[in-house]
Amino acid sequence: MLALNRRHAALLAAAVLGLTLAGPAAAKTTLRLGHGLAKGHPVDVSLDEFAKLVRERSKGEMDIKVFPAGQLGQQRELIEQMQNGALDLVHANASPLAAFEPSFGVYDMPFLFRDNDHFFKVVEGAVGDEVLASSRAKAFVGLAYYDNGTRSFYANKPLAKPEDLKGLKVRVQPGPIATRMINLLGATATPLAWGEVYTALQSGVVDGAENNVTALTLARHGEVMKVYTRDEHTRVPDVVLVATATLDRLKPEQQELLRQAARDSAKAHNARWTAELEKAEGEAAKMGVTFVDADKAAYRQVVQPMYDDLKATPALATLADRIQAVK
Repeated sequence: MLALNRRHAALLAAAVLGLTLAGPAAAKTTLRLGHGLAKGHPVDVSLDEFAKLVRERSKGEMDIKVFPAGQLGQQRELIEQMQNGALDLVHANASPLAAFEPSFGVYDMPFLFRDNDHFFKVVEGAVGDEVLASSRAKAFVGLAYYDNGTRSFYANKPLAKPEDLKGLKVRVQPGPIATRMINLLGATATPLAWGEVYTALQSGVVDGAENNVTALTLARHGEVMKVYTRDEHTRVPDVVLVATATLDRLKPEQQELLRQAARDSAKAHNARWTAELEKAEGEAAKMGVTFVDADKAAYRQVVQPMYDDLKATPALATLADRIQAVK
């Protein structure tokens, strides 16, 4: 009886870790993936595709169970669960990852990328791979980047010039670089978890936010914020992450299968995301949102001191220089 109880406890522990192991003839590894976006969101669709690729390519030996909509927690909680071994995979934005591994914070730097081609050359190249691997000592690494579009400000008034932000409370993702940018622009940075943003905008806890245009439609922020200013200050990618403890338990061929499936799902996601952005602008206009252009040169000038600040952290400064040098 005691032996049976011990065996039951061992199997339960494996399930909590997200790895379900059967006998040699029917070995199966089931990984758990958490994210904070709604069921049916383009990211959720892409993560389901990632799971499907893993299932098909492993011929059923590996599977991924996706938990959307913050079922297991918001981004920080999910990352901490992954570090603690309670979760295998997480989808998160690079901005909050900077609190765990500073290298991810480089993507918060304003006007870091020249254009669309430059962005993809970085995240699909050697520098992007180095950032993905940089967090191994923090108990997780990145598998692939998902495009999240450019981020711009939205409020209930045009923010065409930097001075238009003065005195406003602006929601930002938690992270020192994003906070510094908002403060330089004369606004008050208010870090909030994604799930709290709609209510904060609606109630006046914050006066505006910054995100890609799909926030107006998929998160319904266009119901309460009616002016979207295209300043395109940052382009912060999302990242598919895996716990190092989980990765190290897999066979080498399973590790490679997981990485490649993540990257292939990212390519499909990026095409899907481009189409979603185009659709979102039209839908937001029908919601009564007005789109205005910004004086990007003026914005760039105000936040330039951030690159001087970065010199105090030589590793990040070098990383930013290498990114901007990519041709």
